[in-house]
Amino acid sequence: MNPKIHPSADAQSPHIGEGTNIWQYVVVLPEARIGRDCNICAQVFIENDVVVGDRVTIKNGVQLWDGVRVEDDVFIGPNVTFTNDKFPRSKRHLSTSLTTHIGRGASLGAGSTILPGLRIGQNAMIGAGAVVTRSVPANAIVVGNPARIVGYVDTHNREIEDQIDTAKSDKKDSKVAGVHLHKLPRIIDIRGSLTVGEFERVIPFAARRYFMVFDVPSVETRGEHAHKECHQFLICVRGSVSVVADDGRNREEFLLNGPDLGLHLPPMIWGIQYKYSPDAVLLVFASHYYDAADYIRDYGEFLTIAGAAQ
Repeated sequence: MNPKIHPSADAQSPHIGEGTNIWQYVVVLPEARIGRDCNICAQVFIENDVVVGDRVTIKNGVQLWDGVRVEDDVFIGPNVTFTNDKFPRSKRHLSTSLTTHIGRGASLGAGSTILPGLRIGQNAMIGAGAVVTRSVPANAIVVGNPARIVGYVDTHNREIEDQIDTAKSDKKDSKVAGVHLHKLPRIIDIRGSLTVGEFERVIPFAARRYFMVFDVPSVETRGEHAHKECHQFLICVRGSVSVVADDGRNREEFLLNGPDLGLHLPPMIWGIQYKYSPDAVLLVFASHYYDAADYIRDYGEFLTIAGAAQ
């Protein structure tokens, strides 16, 4: 099935996939590439050095400038604004355009603005009117100006009451494979409070290393990686932090807000920490010494490896 092009459109490119609809007053320059089964709505402008994947929806009033790369199944809402020059001046042109990459399955809400040279991760959700000034991780939900992460899509958010009050044991299972939330003993008397966990008993490995994370601005996200072999056990000894655990199929968010809560992240779990309170101190025990080769830092690579292992 050939592309359907409205008579008022100026679609100059021969590289438009089958089943794609080009609607009223759309302009597509000659070198642009558009995939199959896309829906390009009225009054969209697509410049030459633009690549659009399959099954992409681009709503009214969007301009895709040179350097924009859009993967499959992306939704771009009405009047989303892409930019390609960090310091624009009239009659001054870039020798090469910055590349802006929109990952597979991402959604960009109406009226959002995407600064040049950024990467929007796969399945990310950009809120309406957001101004995106930094790259967005896979699955993140961002809103505001400047855009900040407020959550992750398709994530089961376990309420703190469910984490603790209804727990029938010291260890609670998760929807994410191998991840467990531990309720550590808390001993309170007139002299103060104490909490304790024993390695290779409560903490299910022998620790070779520890590190602490603190003084994190609330807008920052840490983690965003998986380990091939290393286990981790996370305790927020002061303040609070939210942790997202992802095994490639299921994703769950945990709130660590006391020194008697510990979260075990086994190997091949994508881990994210965000929503740090200003006073948060996160203590992490690790089963291995630091080894850069043990890290998987690309979410797409993680999904490939995790899928092959399942």
